[in-house]
Amino acid sequence: MNSNDKTVGVIGAGIVGVCTALTLQRQGFKVTIIDPNPAGEGASFGNAGCFNGSSVVPMSMPGMITSVPKWLLDPMGPLSIRLGYFHKITPWLVQFLLAGQPAKVEEQARALRSLIGNTVPLITSLAKEAGAEHLLRHEGHLYVYRTEAQFAKDQGGWELRRSNGVTSNILNADELRDFDPNLSRAFTKGILIKENGHTTNPHELVTLLFKKVIANGGILVSSRVTGFEVNGQILSAVETENGKVNLDAAVIAAGAHSKPLAALLGDNVPLDTERGYHIVIRDPEVQPRIPTTDAVGKFIATPMETGLRIGGTVEFAGLDAAPNWKRADVLYDHARALLPAIASVRPEDRYTKWMGYRPSVPDSLPVIGYARRTPNVVYAFGHGHLGMTGAPMTAMLVSELISGMKPSIDLSPFSPSRFSKAGKKSSGSKFLKSPASKNSV
Repeated sequence: MNSNDKTVGVIGAGIVGVCTALTLQRQGFKVTIIDPNPAGEGASFGNAGCFNGSSVVPMSMPGMITSVPKWLLDPMGPLSIRLGYFHKITPWLVQFLLAGQPAKVEEQARALRSLIGNTVPLITSLAKEAGAEHLLRHEGHLYVYRTEAQFAKDQGGWELRRSNGVTSNILNADELRDFDPNLSRAFTKGILIKENGHTTNPHELVTLLFKKVIANGGILVSSRVTGFEVNGQILSAVETENGKVNLDAAVIAAGAHSKPLAALLGDNVPLDTERGYHIVIRDPEVQPRIPTTDAVGKFIATPMETGLRIGGTVEFAGLDAAPNWKRADVLYDHARALLPAIASVRPEDRYTKWMGYRPSVPDSLPVIGYARRTPNVVYAFGHGHLGMTGAPMTAMLVSELISGMKPSIDLSPFSPSRFSKAGKKSSGSKFLKSPASKNSV
């Protein structure tokens, strides 16, 4: 598509959406962002803030099924499924476990590396353009283990990283103490990956990127998308709660709310939400030197402008269930186990709590590609735990697809067509309507 005087609607104002909007503007497109909520207030607000090009290990790994029962029996463990949601998530979980076969995992890791390997230079370029470079740090990421046995159990993941070009430094107990004296002495081994980076304020980063889009002439439509107008096989408009928006192309980057929109366009995507929690401890006694992951506890501690952010856990309960704030409160205990100098007394006004929706598909690969019913709608959702990390390259790929250029990487692993049978192609001219939902974009 020639960019001259062409308008692309970007549905979703999270990190993927705003990076895509800014990248499209670089290619000369006019951009309209459509979202009922302010920029960066979904999953982008509450993530761990990391740009980890090393995060090539899929969520489903060989042998994981043996750990799932133990996690589920621990009400505050890293995985929880609400009883009332179990029947809904079961098909997703079956696909998730099947995706953890060794050959599939190796393919997924290669695909992820192609998508996220250059994330730090790409996000740095966008941040410079938006005047947000001061929010970025390129200091690496640290994984810590308490025992050699725990480290040995993770060797499958570390081999995947090594085979995909990720280099790391192993730190013994003394070297770990020297690197970060604030960490608990219970940790005896650390793995440092220097290529990774993070932001000290994810929400502010997204906000500044969004403001740059608007300063470049972008338009915001603060409304929920309810349908699409397709003439033959060409999108001509999207319908919102406040009226029709005429467009030459569209991008669906609505995160966990993307599934019903894709279904209208003929694609049945097994997208669900991994609800994640975080706390931010204001004025902590200590912070980790760099973002640090307890590899067994499955949580990340990130030093940020607003305090110490502890994020983690996976909860399956859908988009409508109320948060279980106990899953956030337990993160304070995790913080103290990692950083013993943090005070044991924790008045509620000392930390804030948050819950958000990670948009996840069973094979840990986002959905990037053309909609079945129309070639001028491109999908860019399903990044799971890698929204911040995957956003910059996703934006480049979407821009290339919209422009009709050859994508920079092989997009077949990310294709919407890799899932179950899709619906029939539409013909004629009509609006494809989405059911109302208070959570939709």
